Amino acid sequence: MNGQDVTNDHPCYFFHFGLIVTGKGERTHLPKLFKSLMMSGICTFQVIGFIGQRSPITSDKKKLKMVGSGKSIPDKDERDIGLPARRYLSTNRCAYVLLIDDLEHDRRNQGQQIFDRYRQAFDKIIPEEQKHRASVHFLVNMLEAYYFADAAAVNKVLGTSLSDYLGDVETIHHPKNDLKNLYTGFDEVQHGGSILDCLNVEHVLSRPDTCASLRTLFAWCSKVLAEYSTPSAENQPPVDPYRLQDGILSDITKSQLDHV
Repeated sequence: MNGQDVTNDHPCYFFHFGLIVTGKGERTHLPKLFKSLMMSGICTFQVIGFIGQRSPITSDKKKLKMVGSGKSIPDKDERDIGLPARRYLSTNRCAYVLLIDDLEHDRRNQGQQIFDRYRQAFDKIIPEEQKHRASVHFLVNMLEAYYFADAAAVNKVLGTSLSDYLGDVETIHHPKNDLKNLYTGFDEVQHGGSILDCLNVEHVLSRPDTCASLRTLFAWCSKVLAEYSTPSAENQPPVDPYRLQDGILSDITKSQLDHV
């Protein structure tokens, strides 16, 4: 199933990644995060859906209502996640879908349950032979965290004099607020988009002991793209710009790598 649909043995020579996102900045600018992958010339990323964040369903009343109506997922998950993903995947056998949500500090302890809800929205609606072409990932604690791992990008846009964050940026409690404290008037869409234009993801992921969630996202995309090869590339030495071989991965989302 790698890089191709089970109903078609022809390899993919160009990959289309459709993003379903939950944040304002992501809605406008998230494809820029993947510019290093798009530089390969074999893929493109585009936002295909914008949804509200989902939380685990803990209400017994809601669970009973779904069971009573014969449903295993909420109607809005089917409408906003499952069906758009199925439509996008059906347009092109070389299309893939990623649902990407922020996993803020106060939601971290619910990460597995949130993942399960998103994953179920895919698995209940997408045909079995296409499920490997959809995945769920988190930006921890939010997209702005990764800006602190590439201070040069922030300094270029905001005129600050930051140094790269010494710890794991995925542990910063509220990076968006930190940026607002550093730069009065920081706007997640306007300034965030400019920072993403400059952000070097290879630098962000250069330390193997940090950024487990972001690395897992890039590992999934890279595994898809690994199915593309050309004769001229066969004798090239292997490269690992995102430290996928020795870097930490997300305990929540890494299971999806086994199904690409």
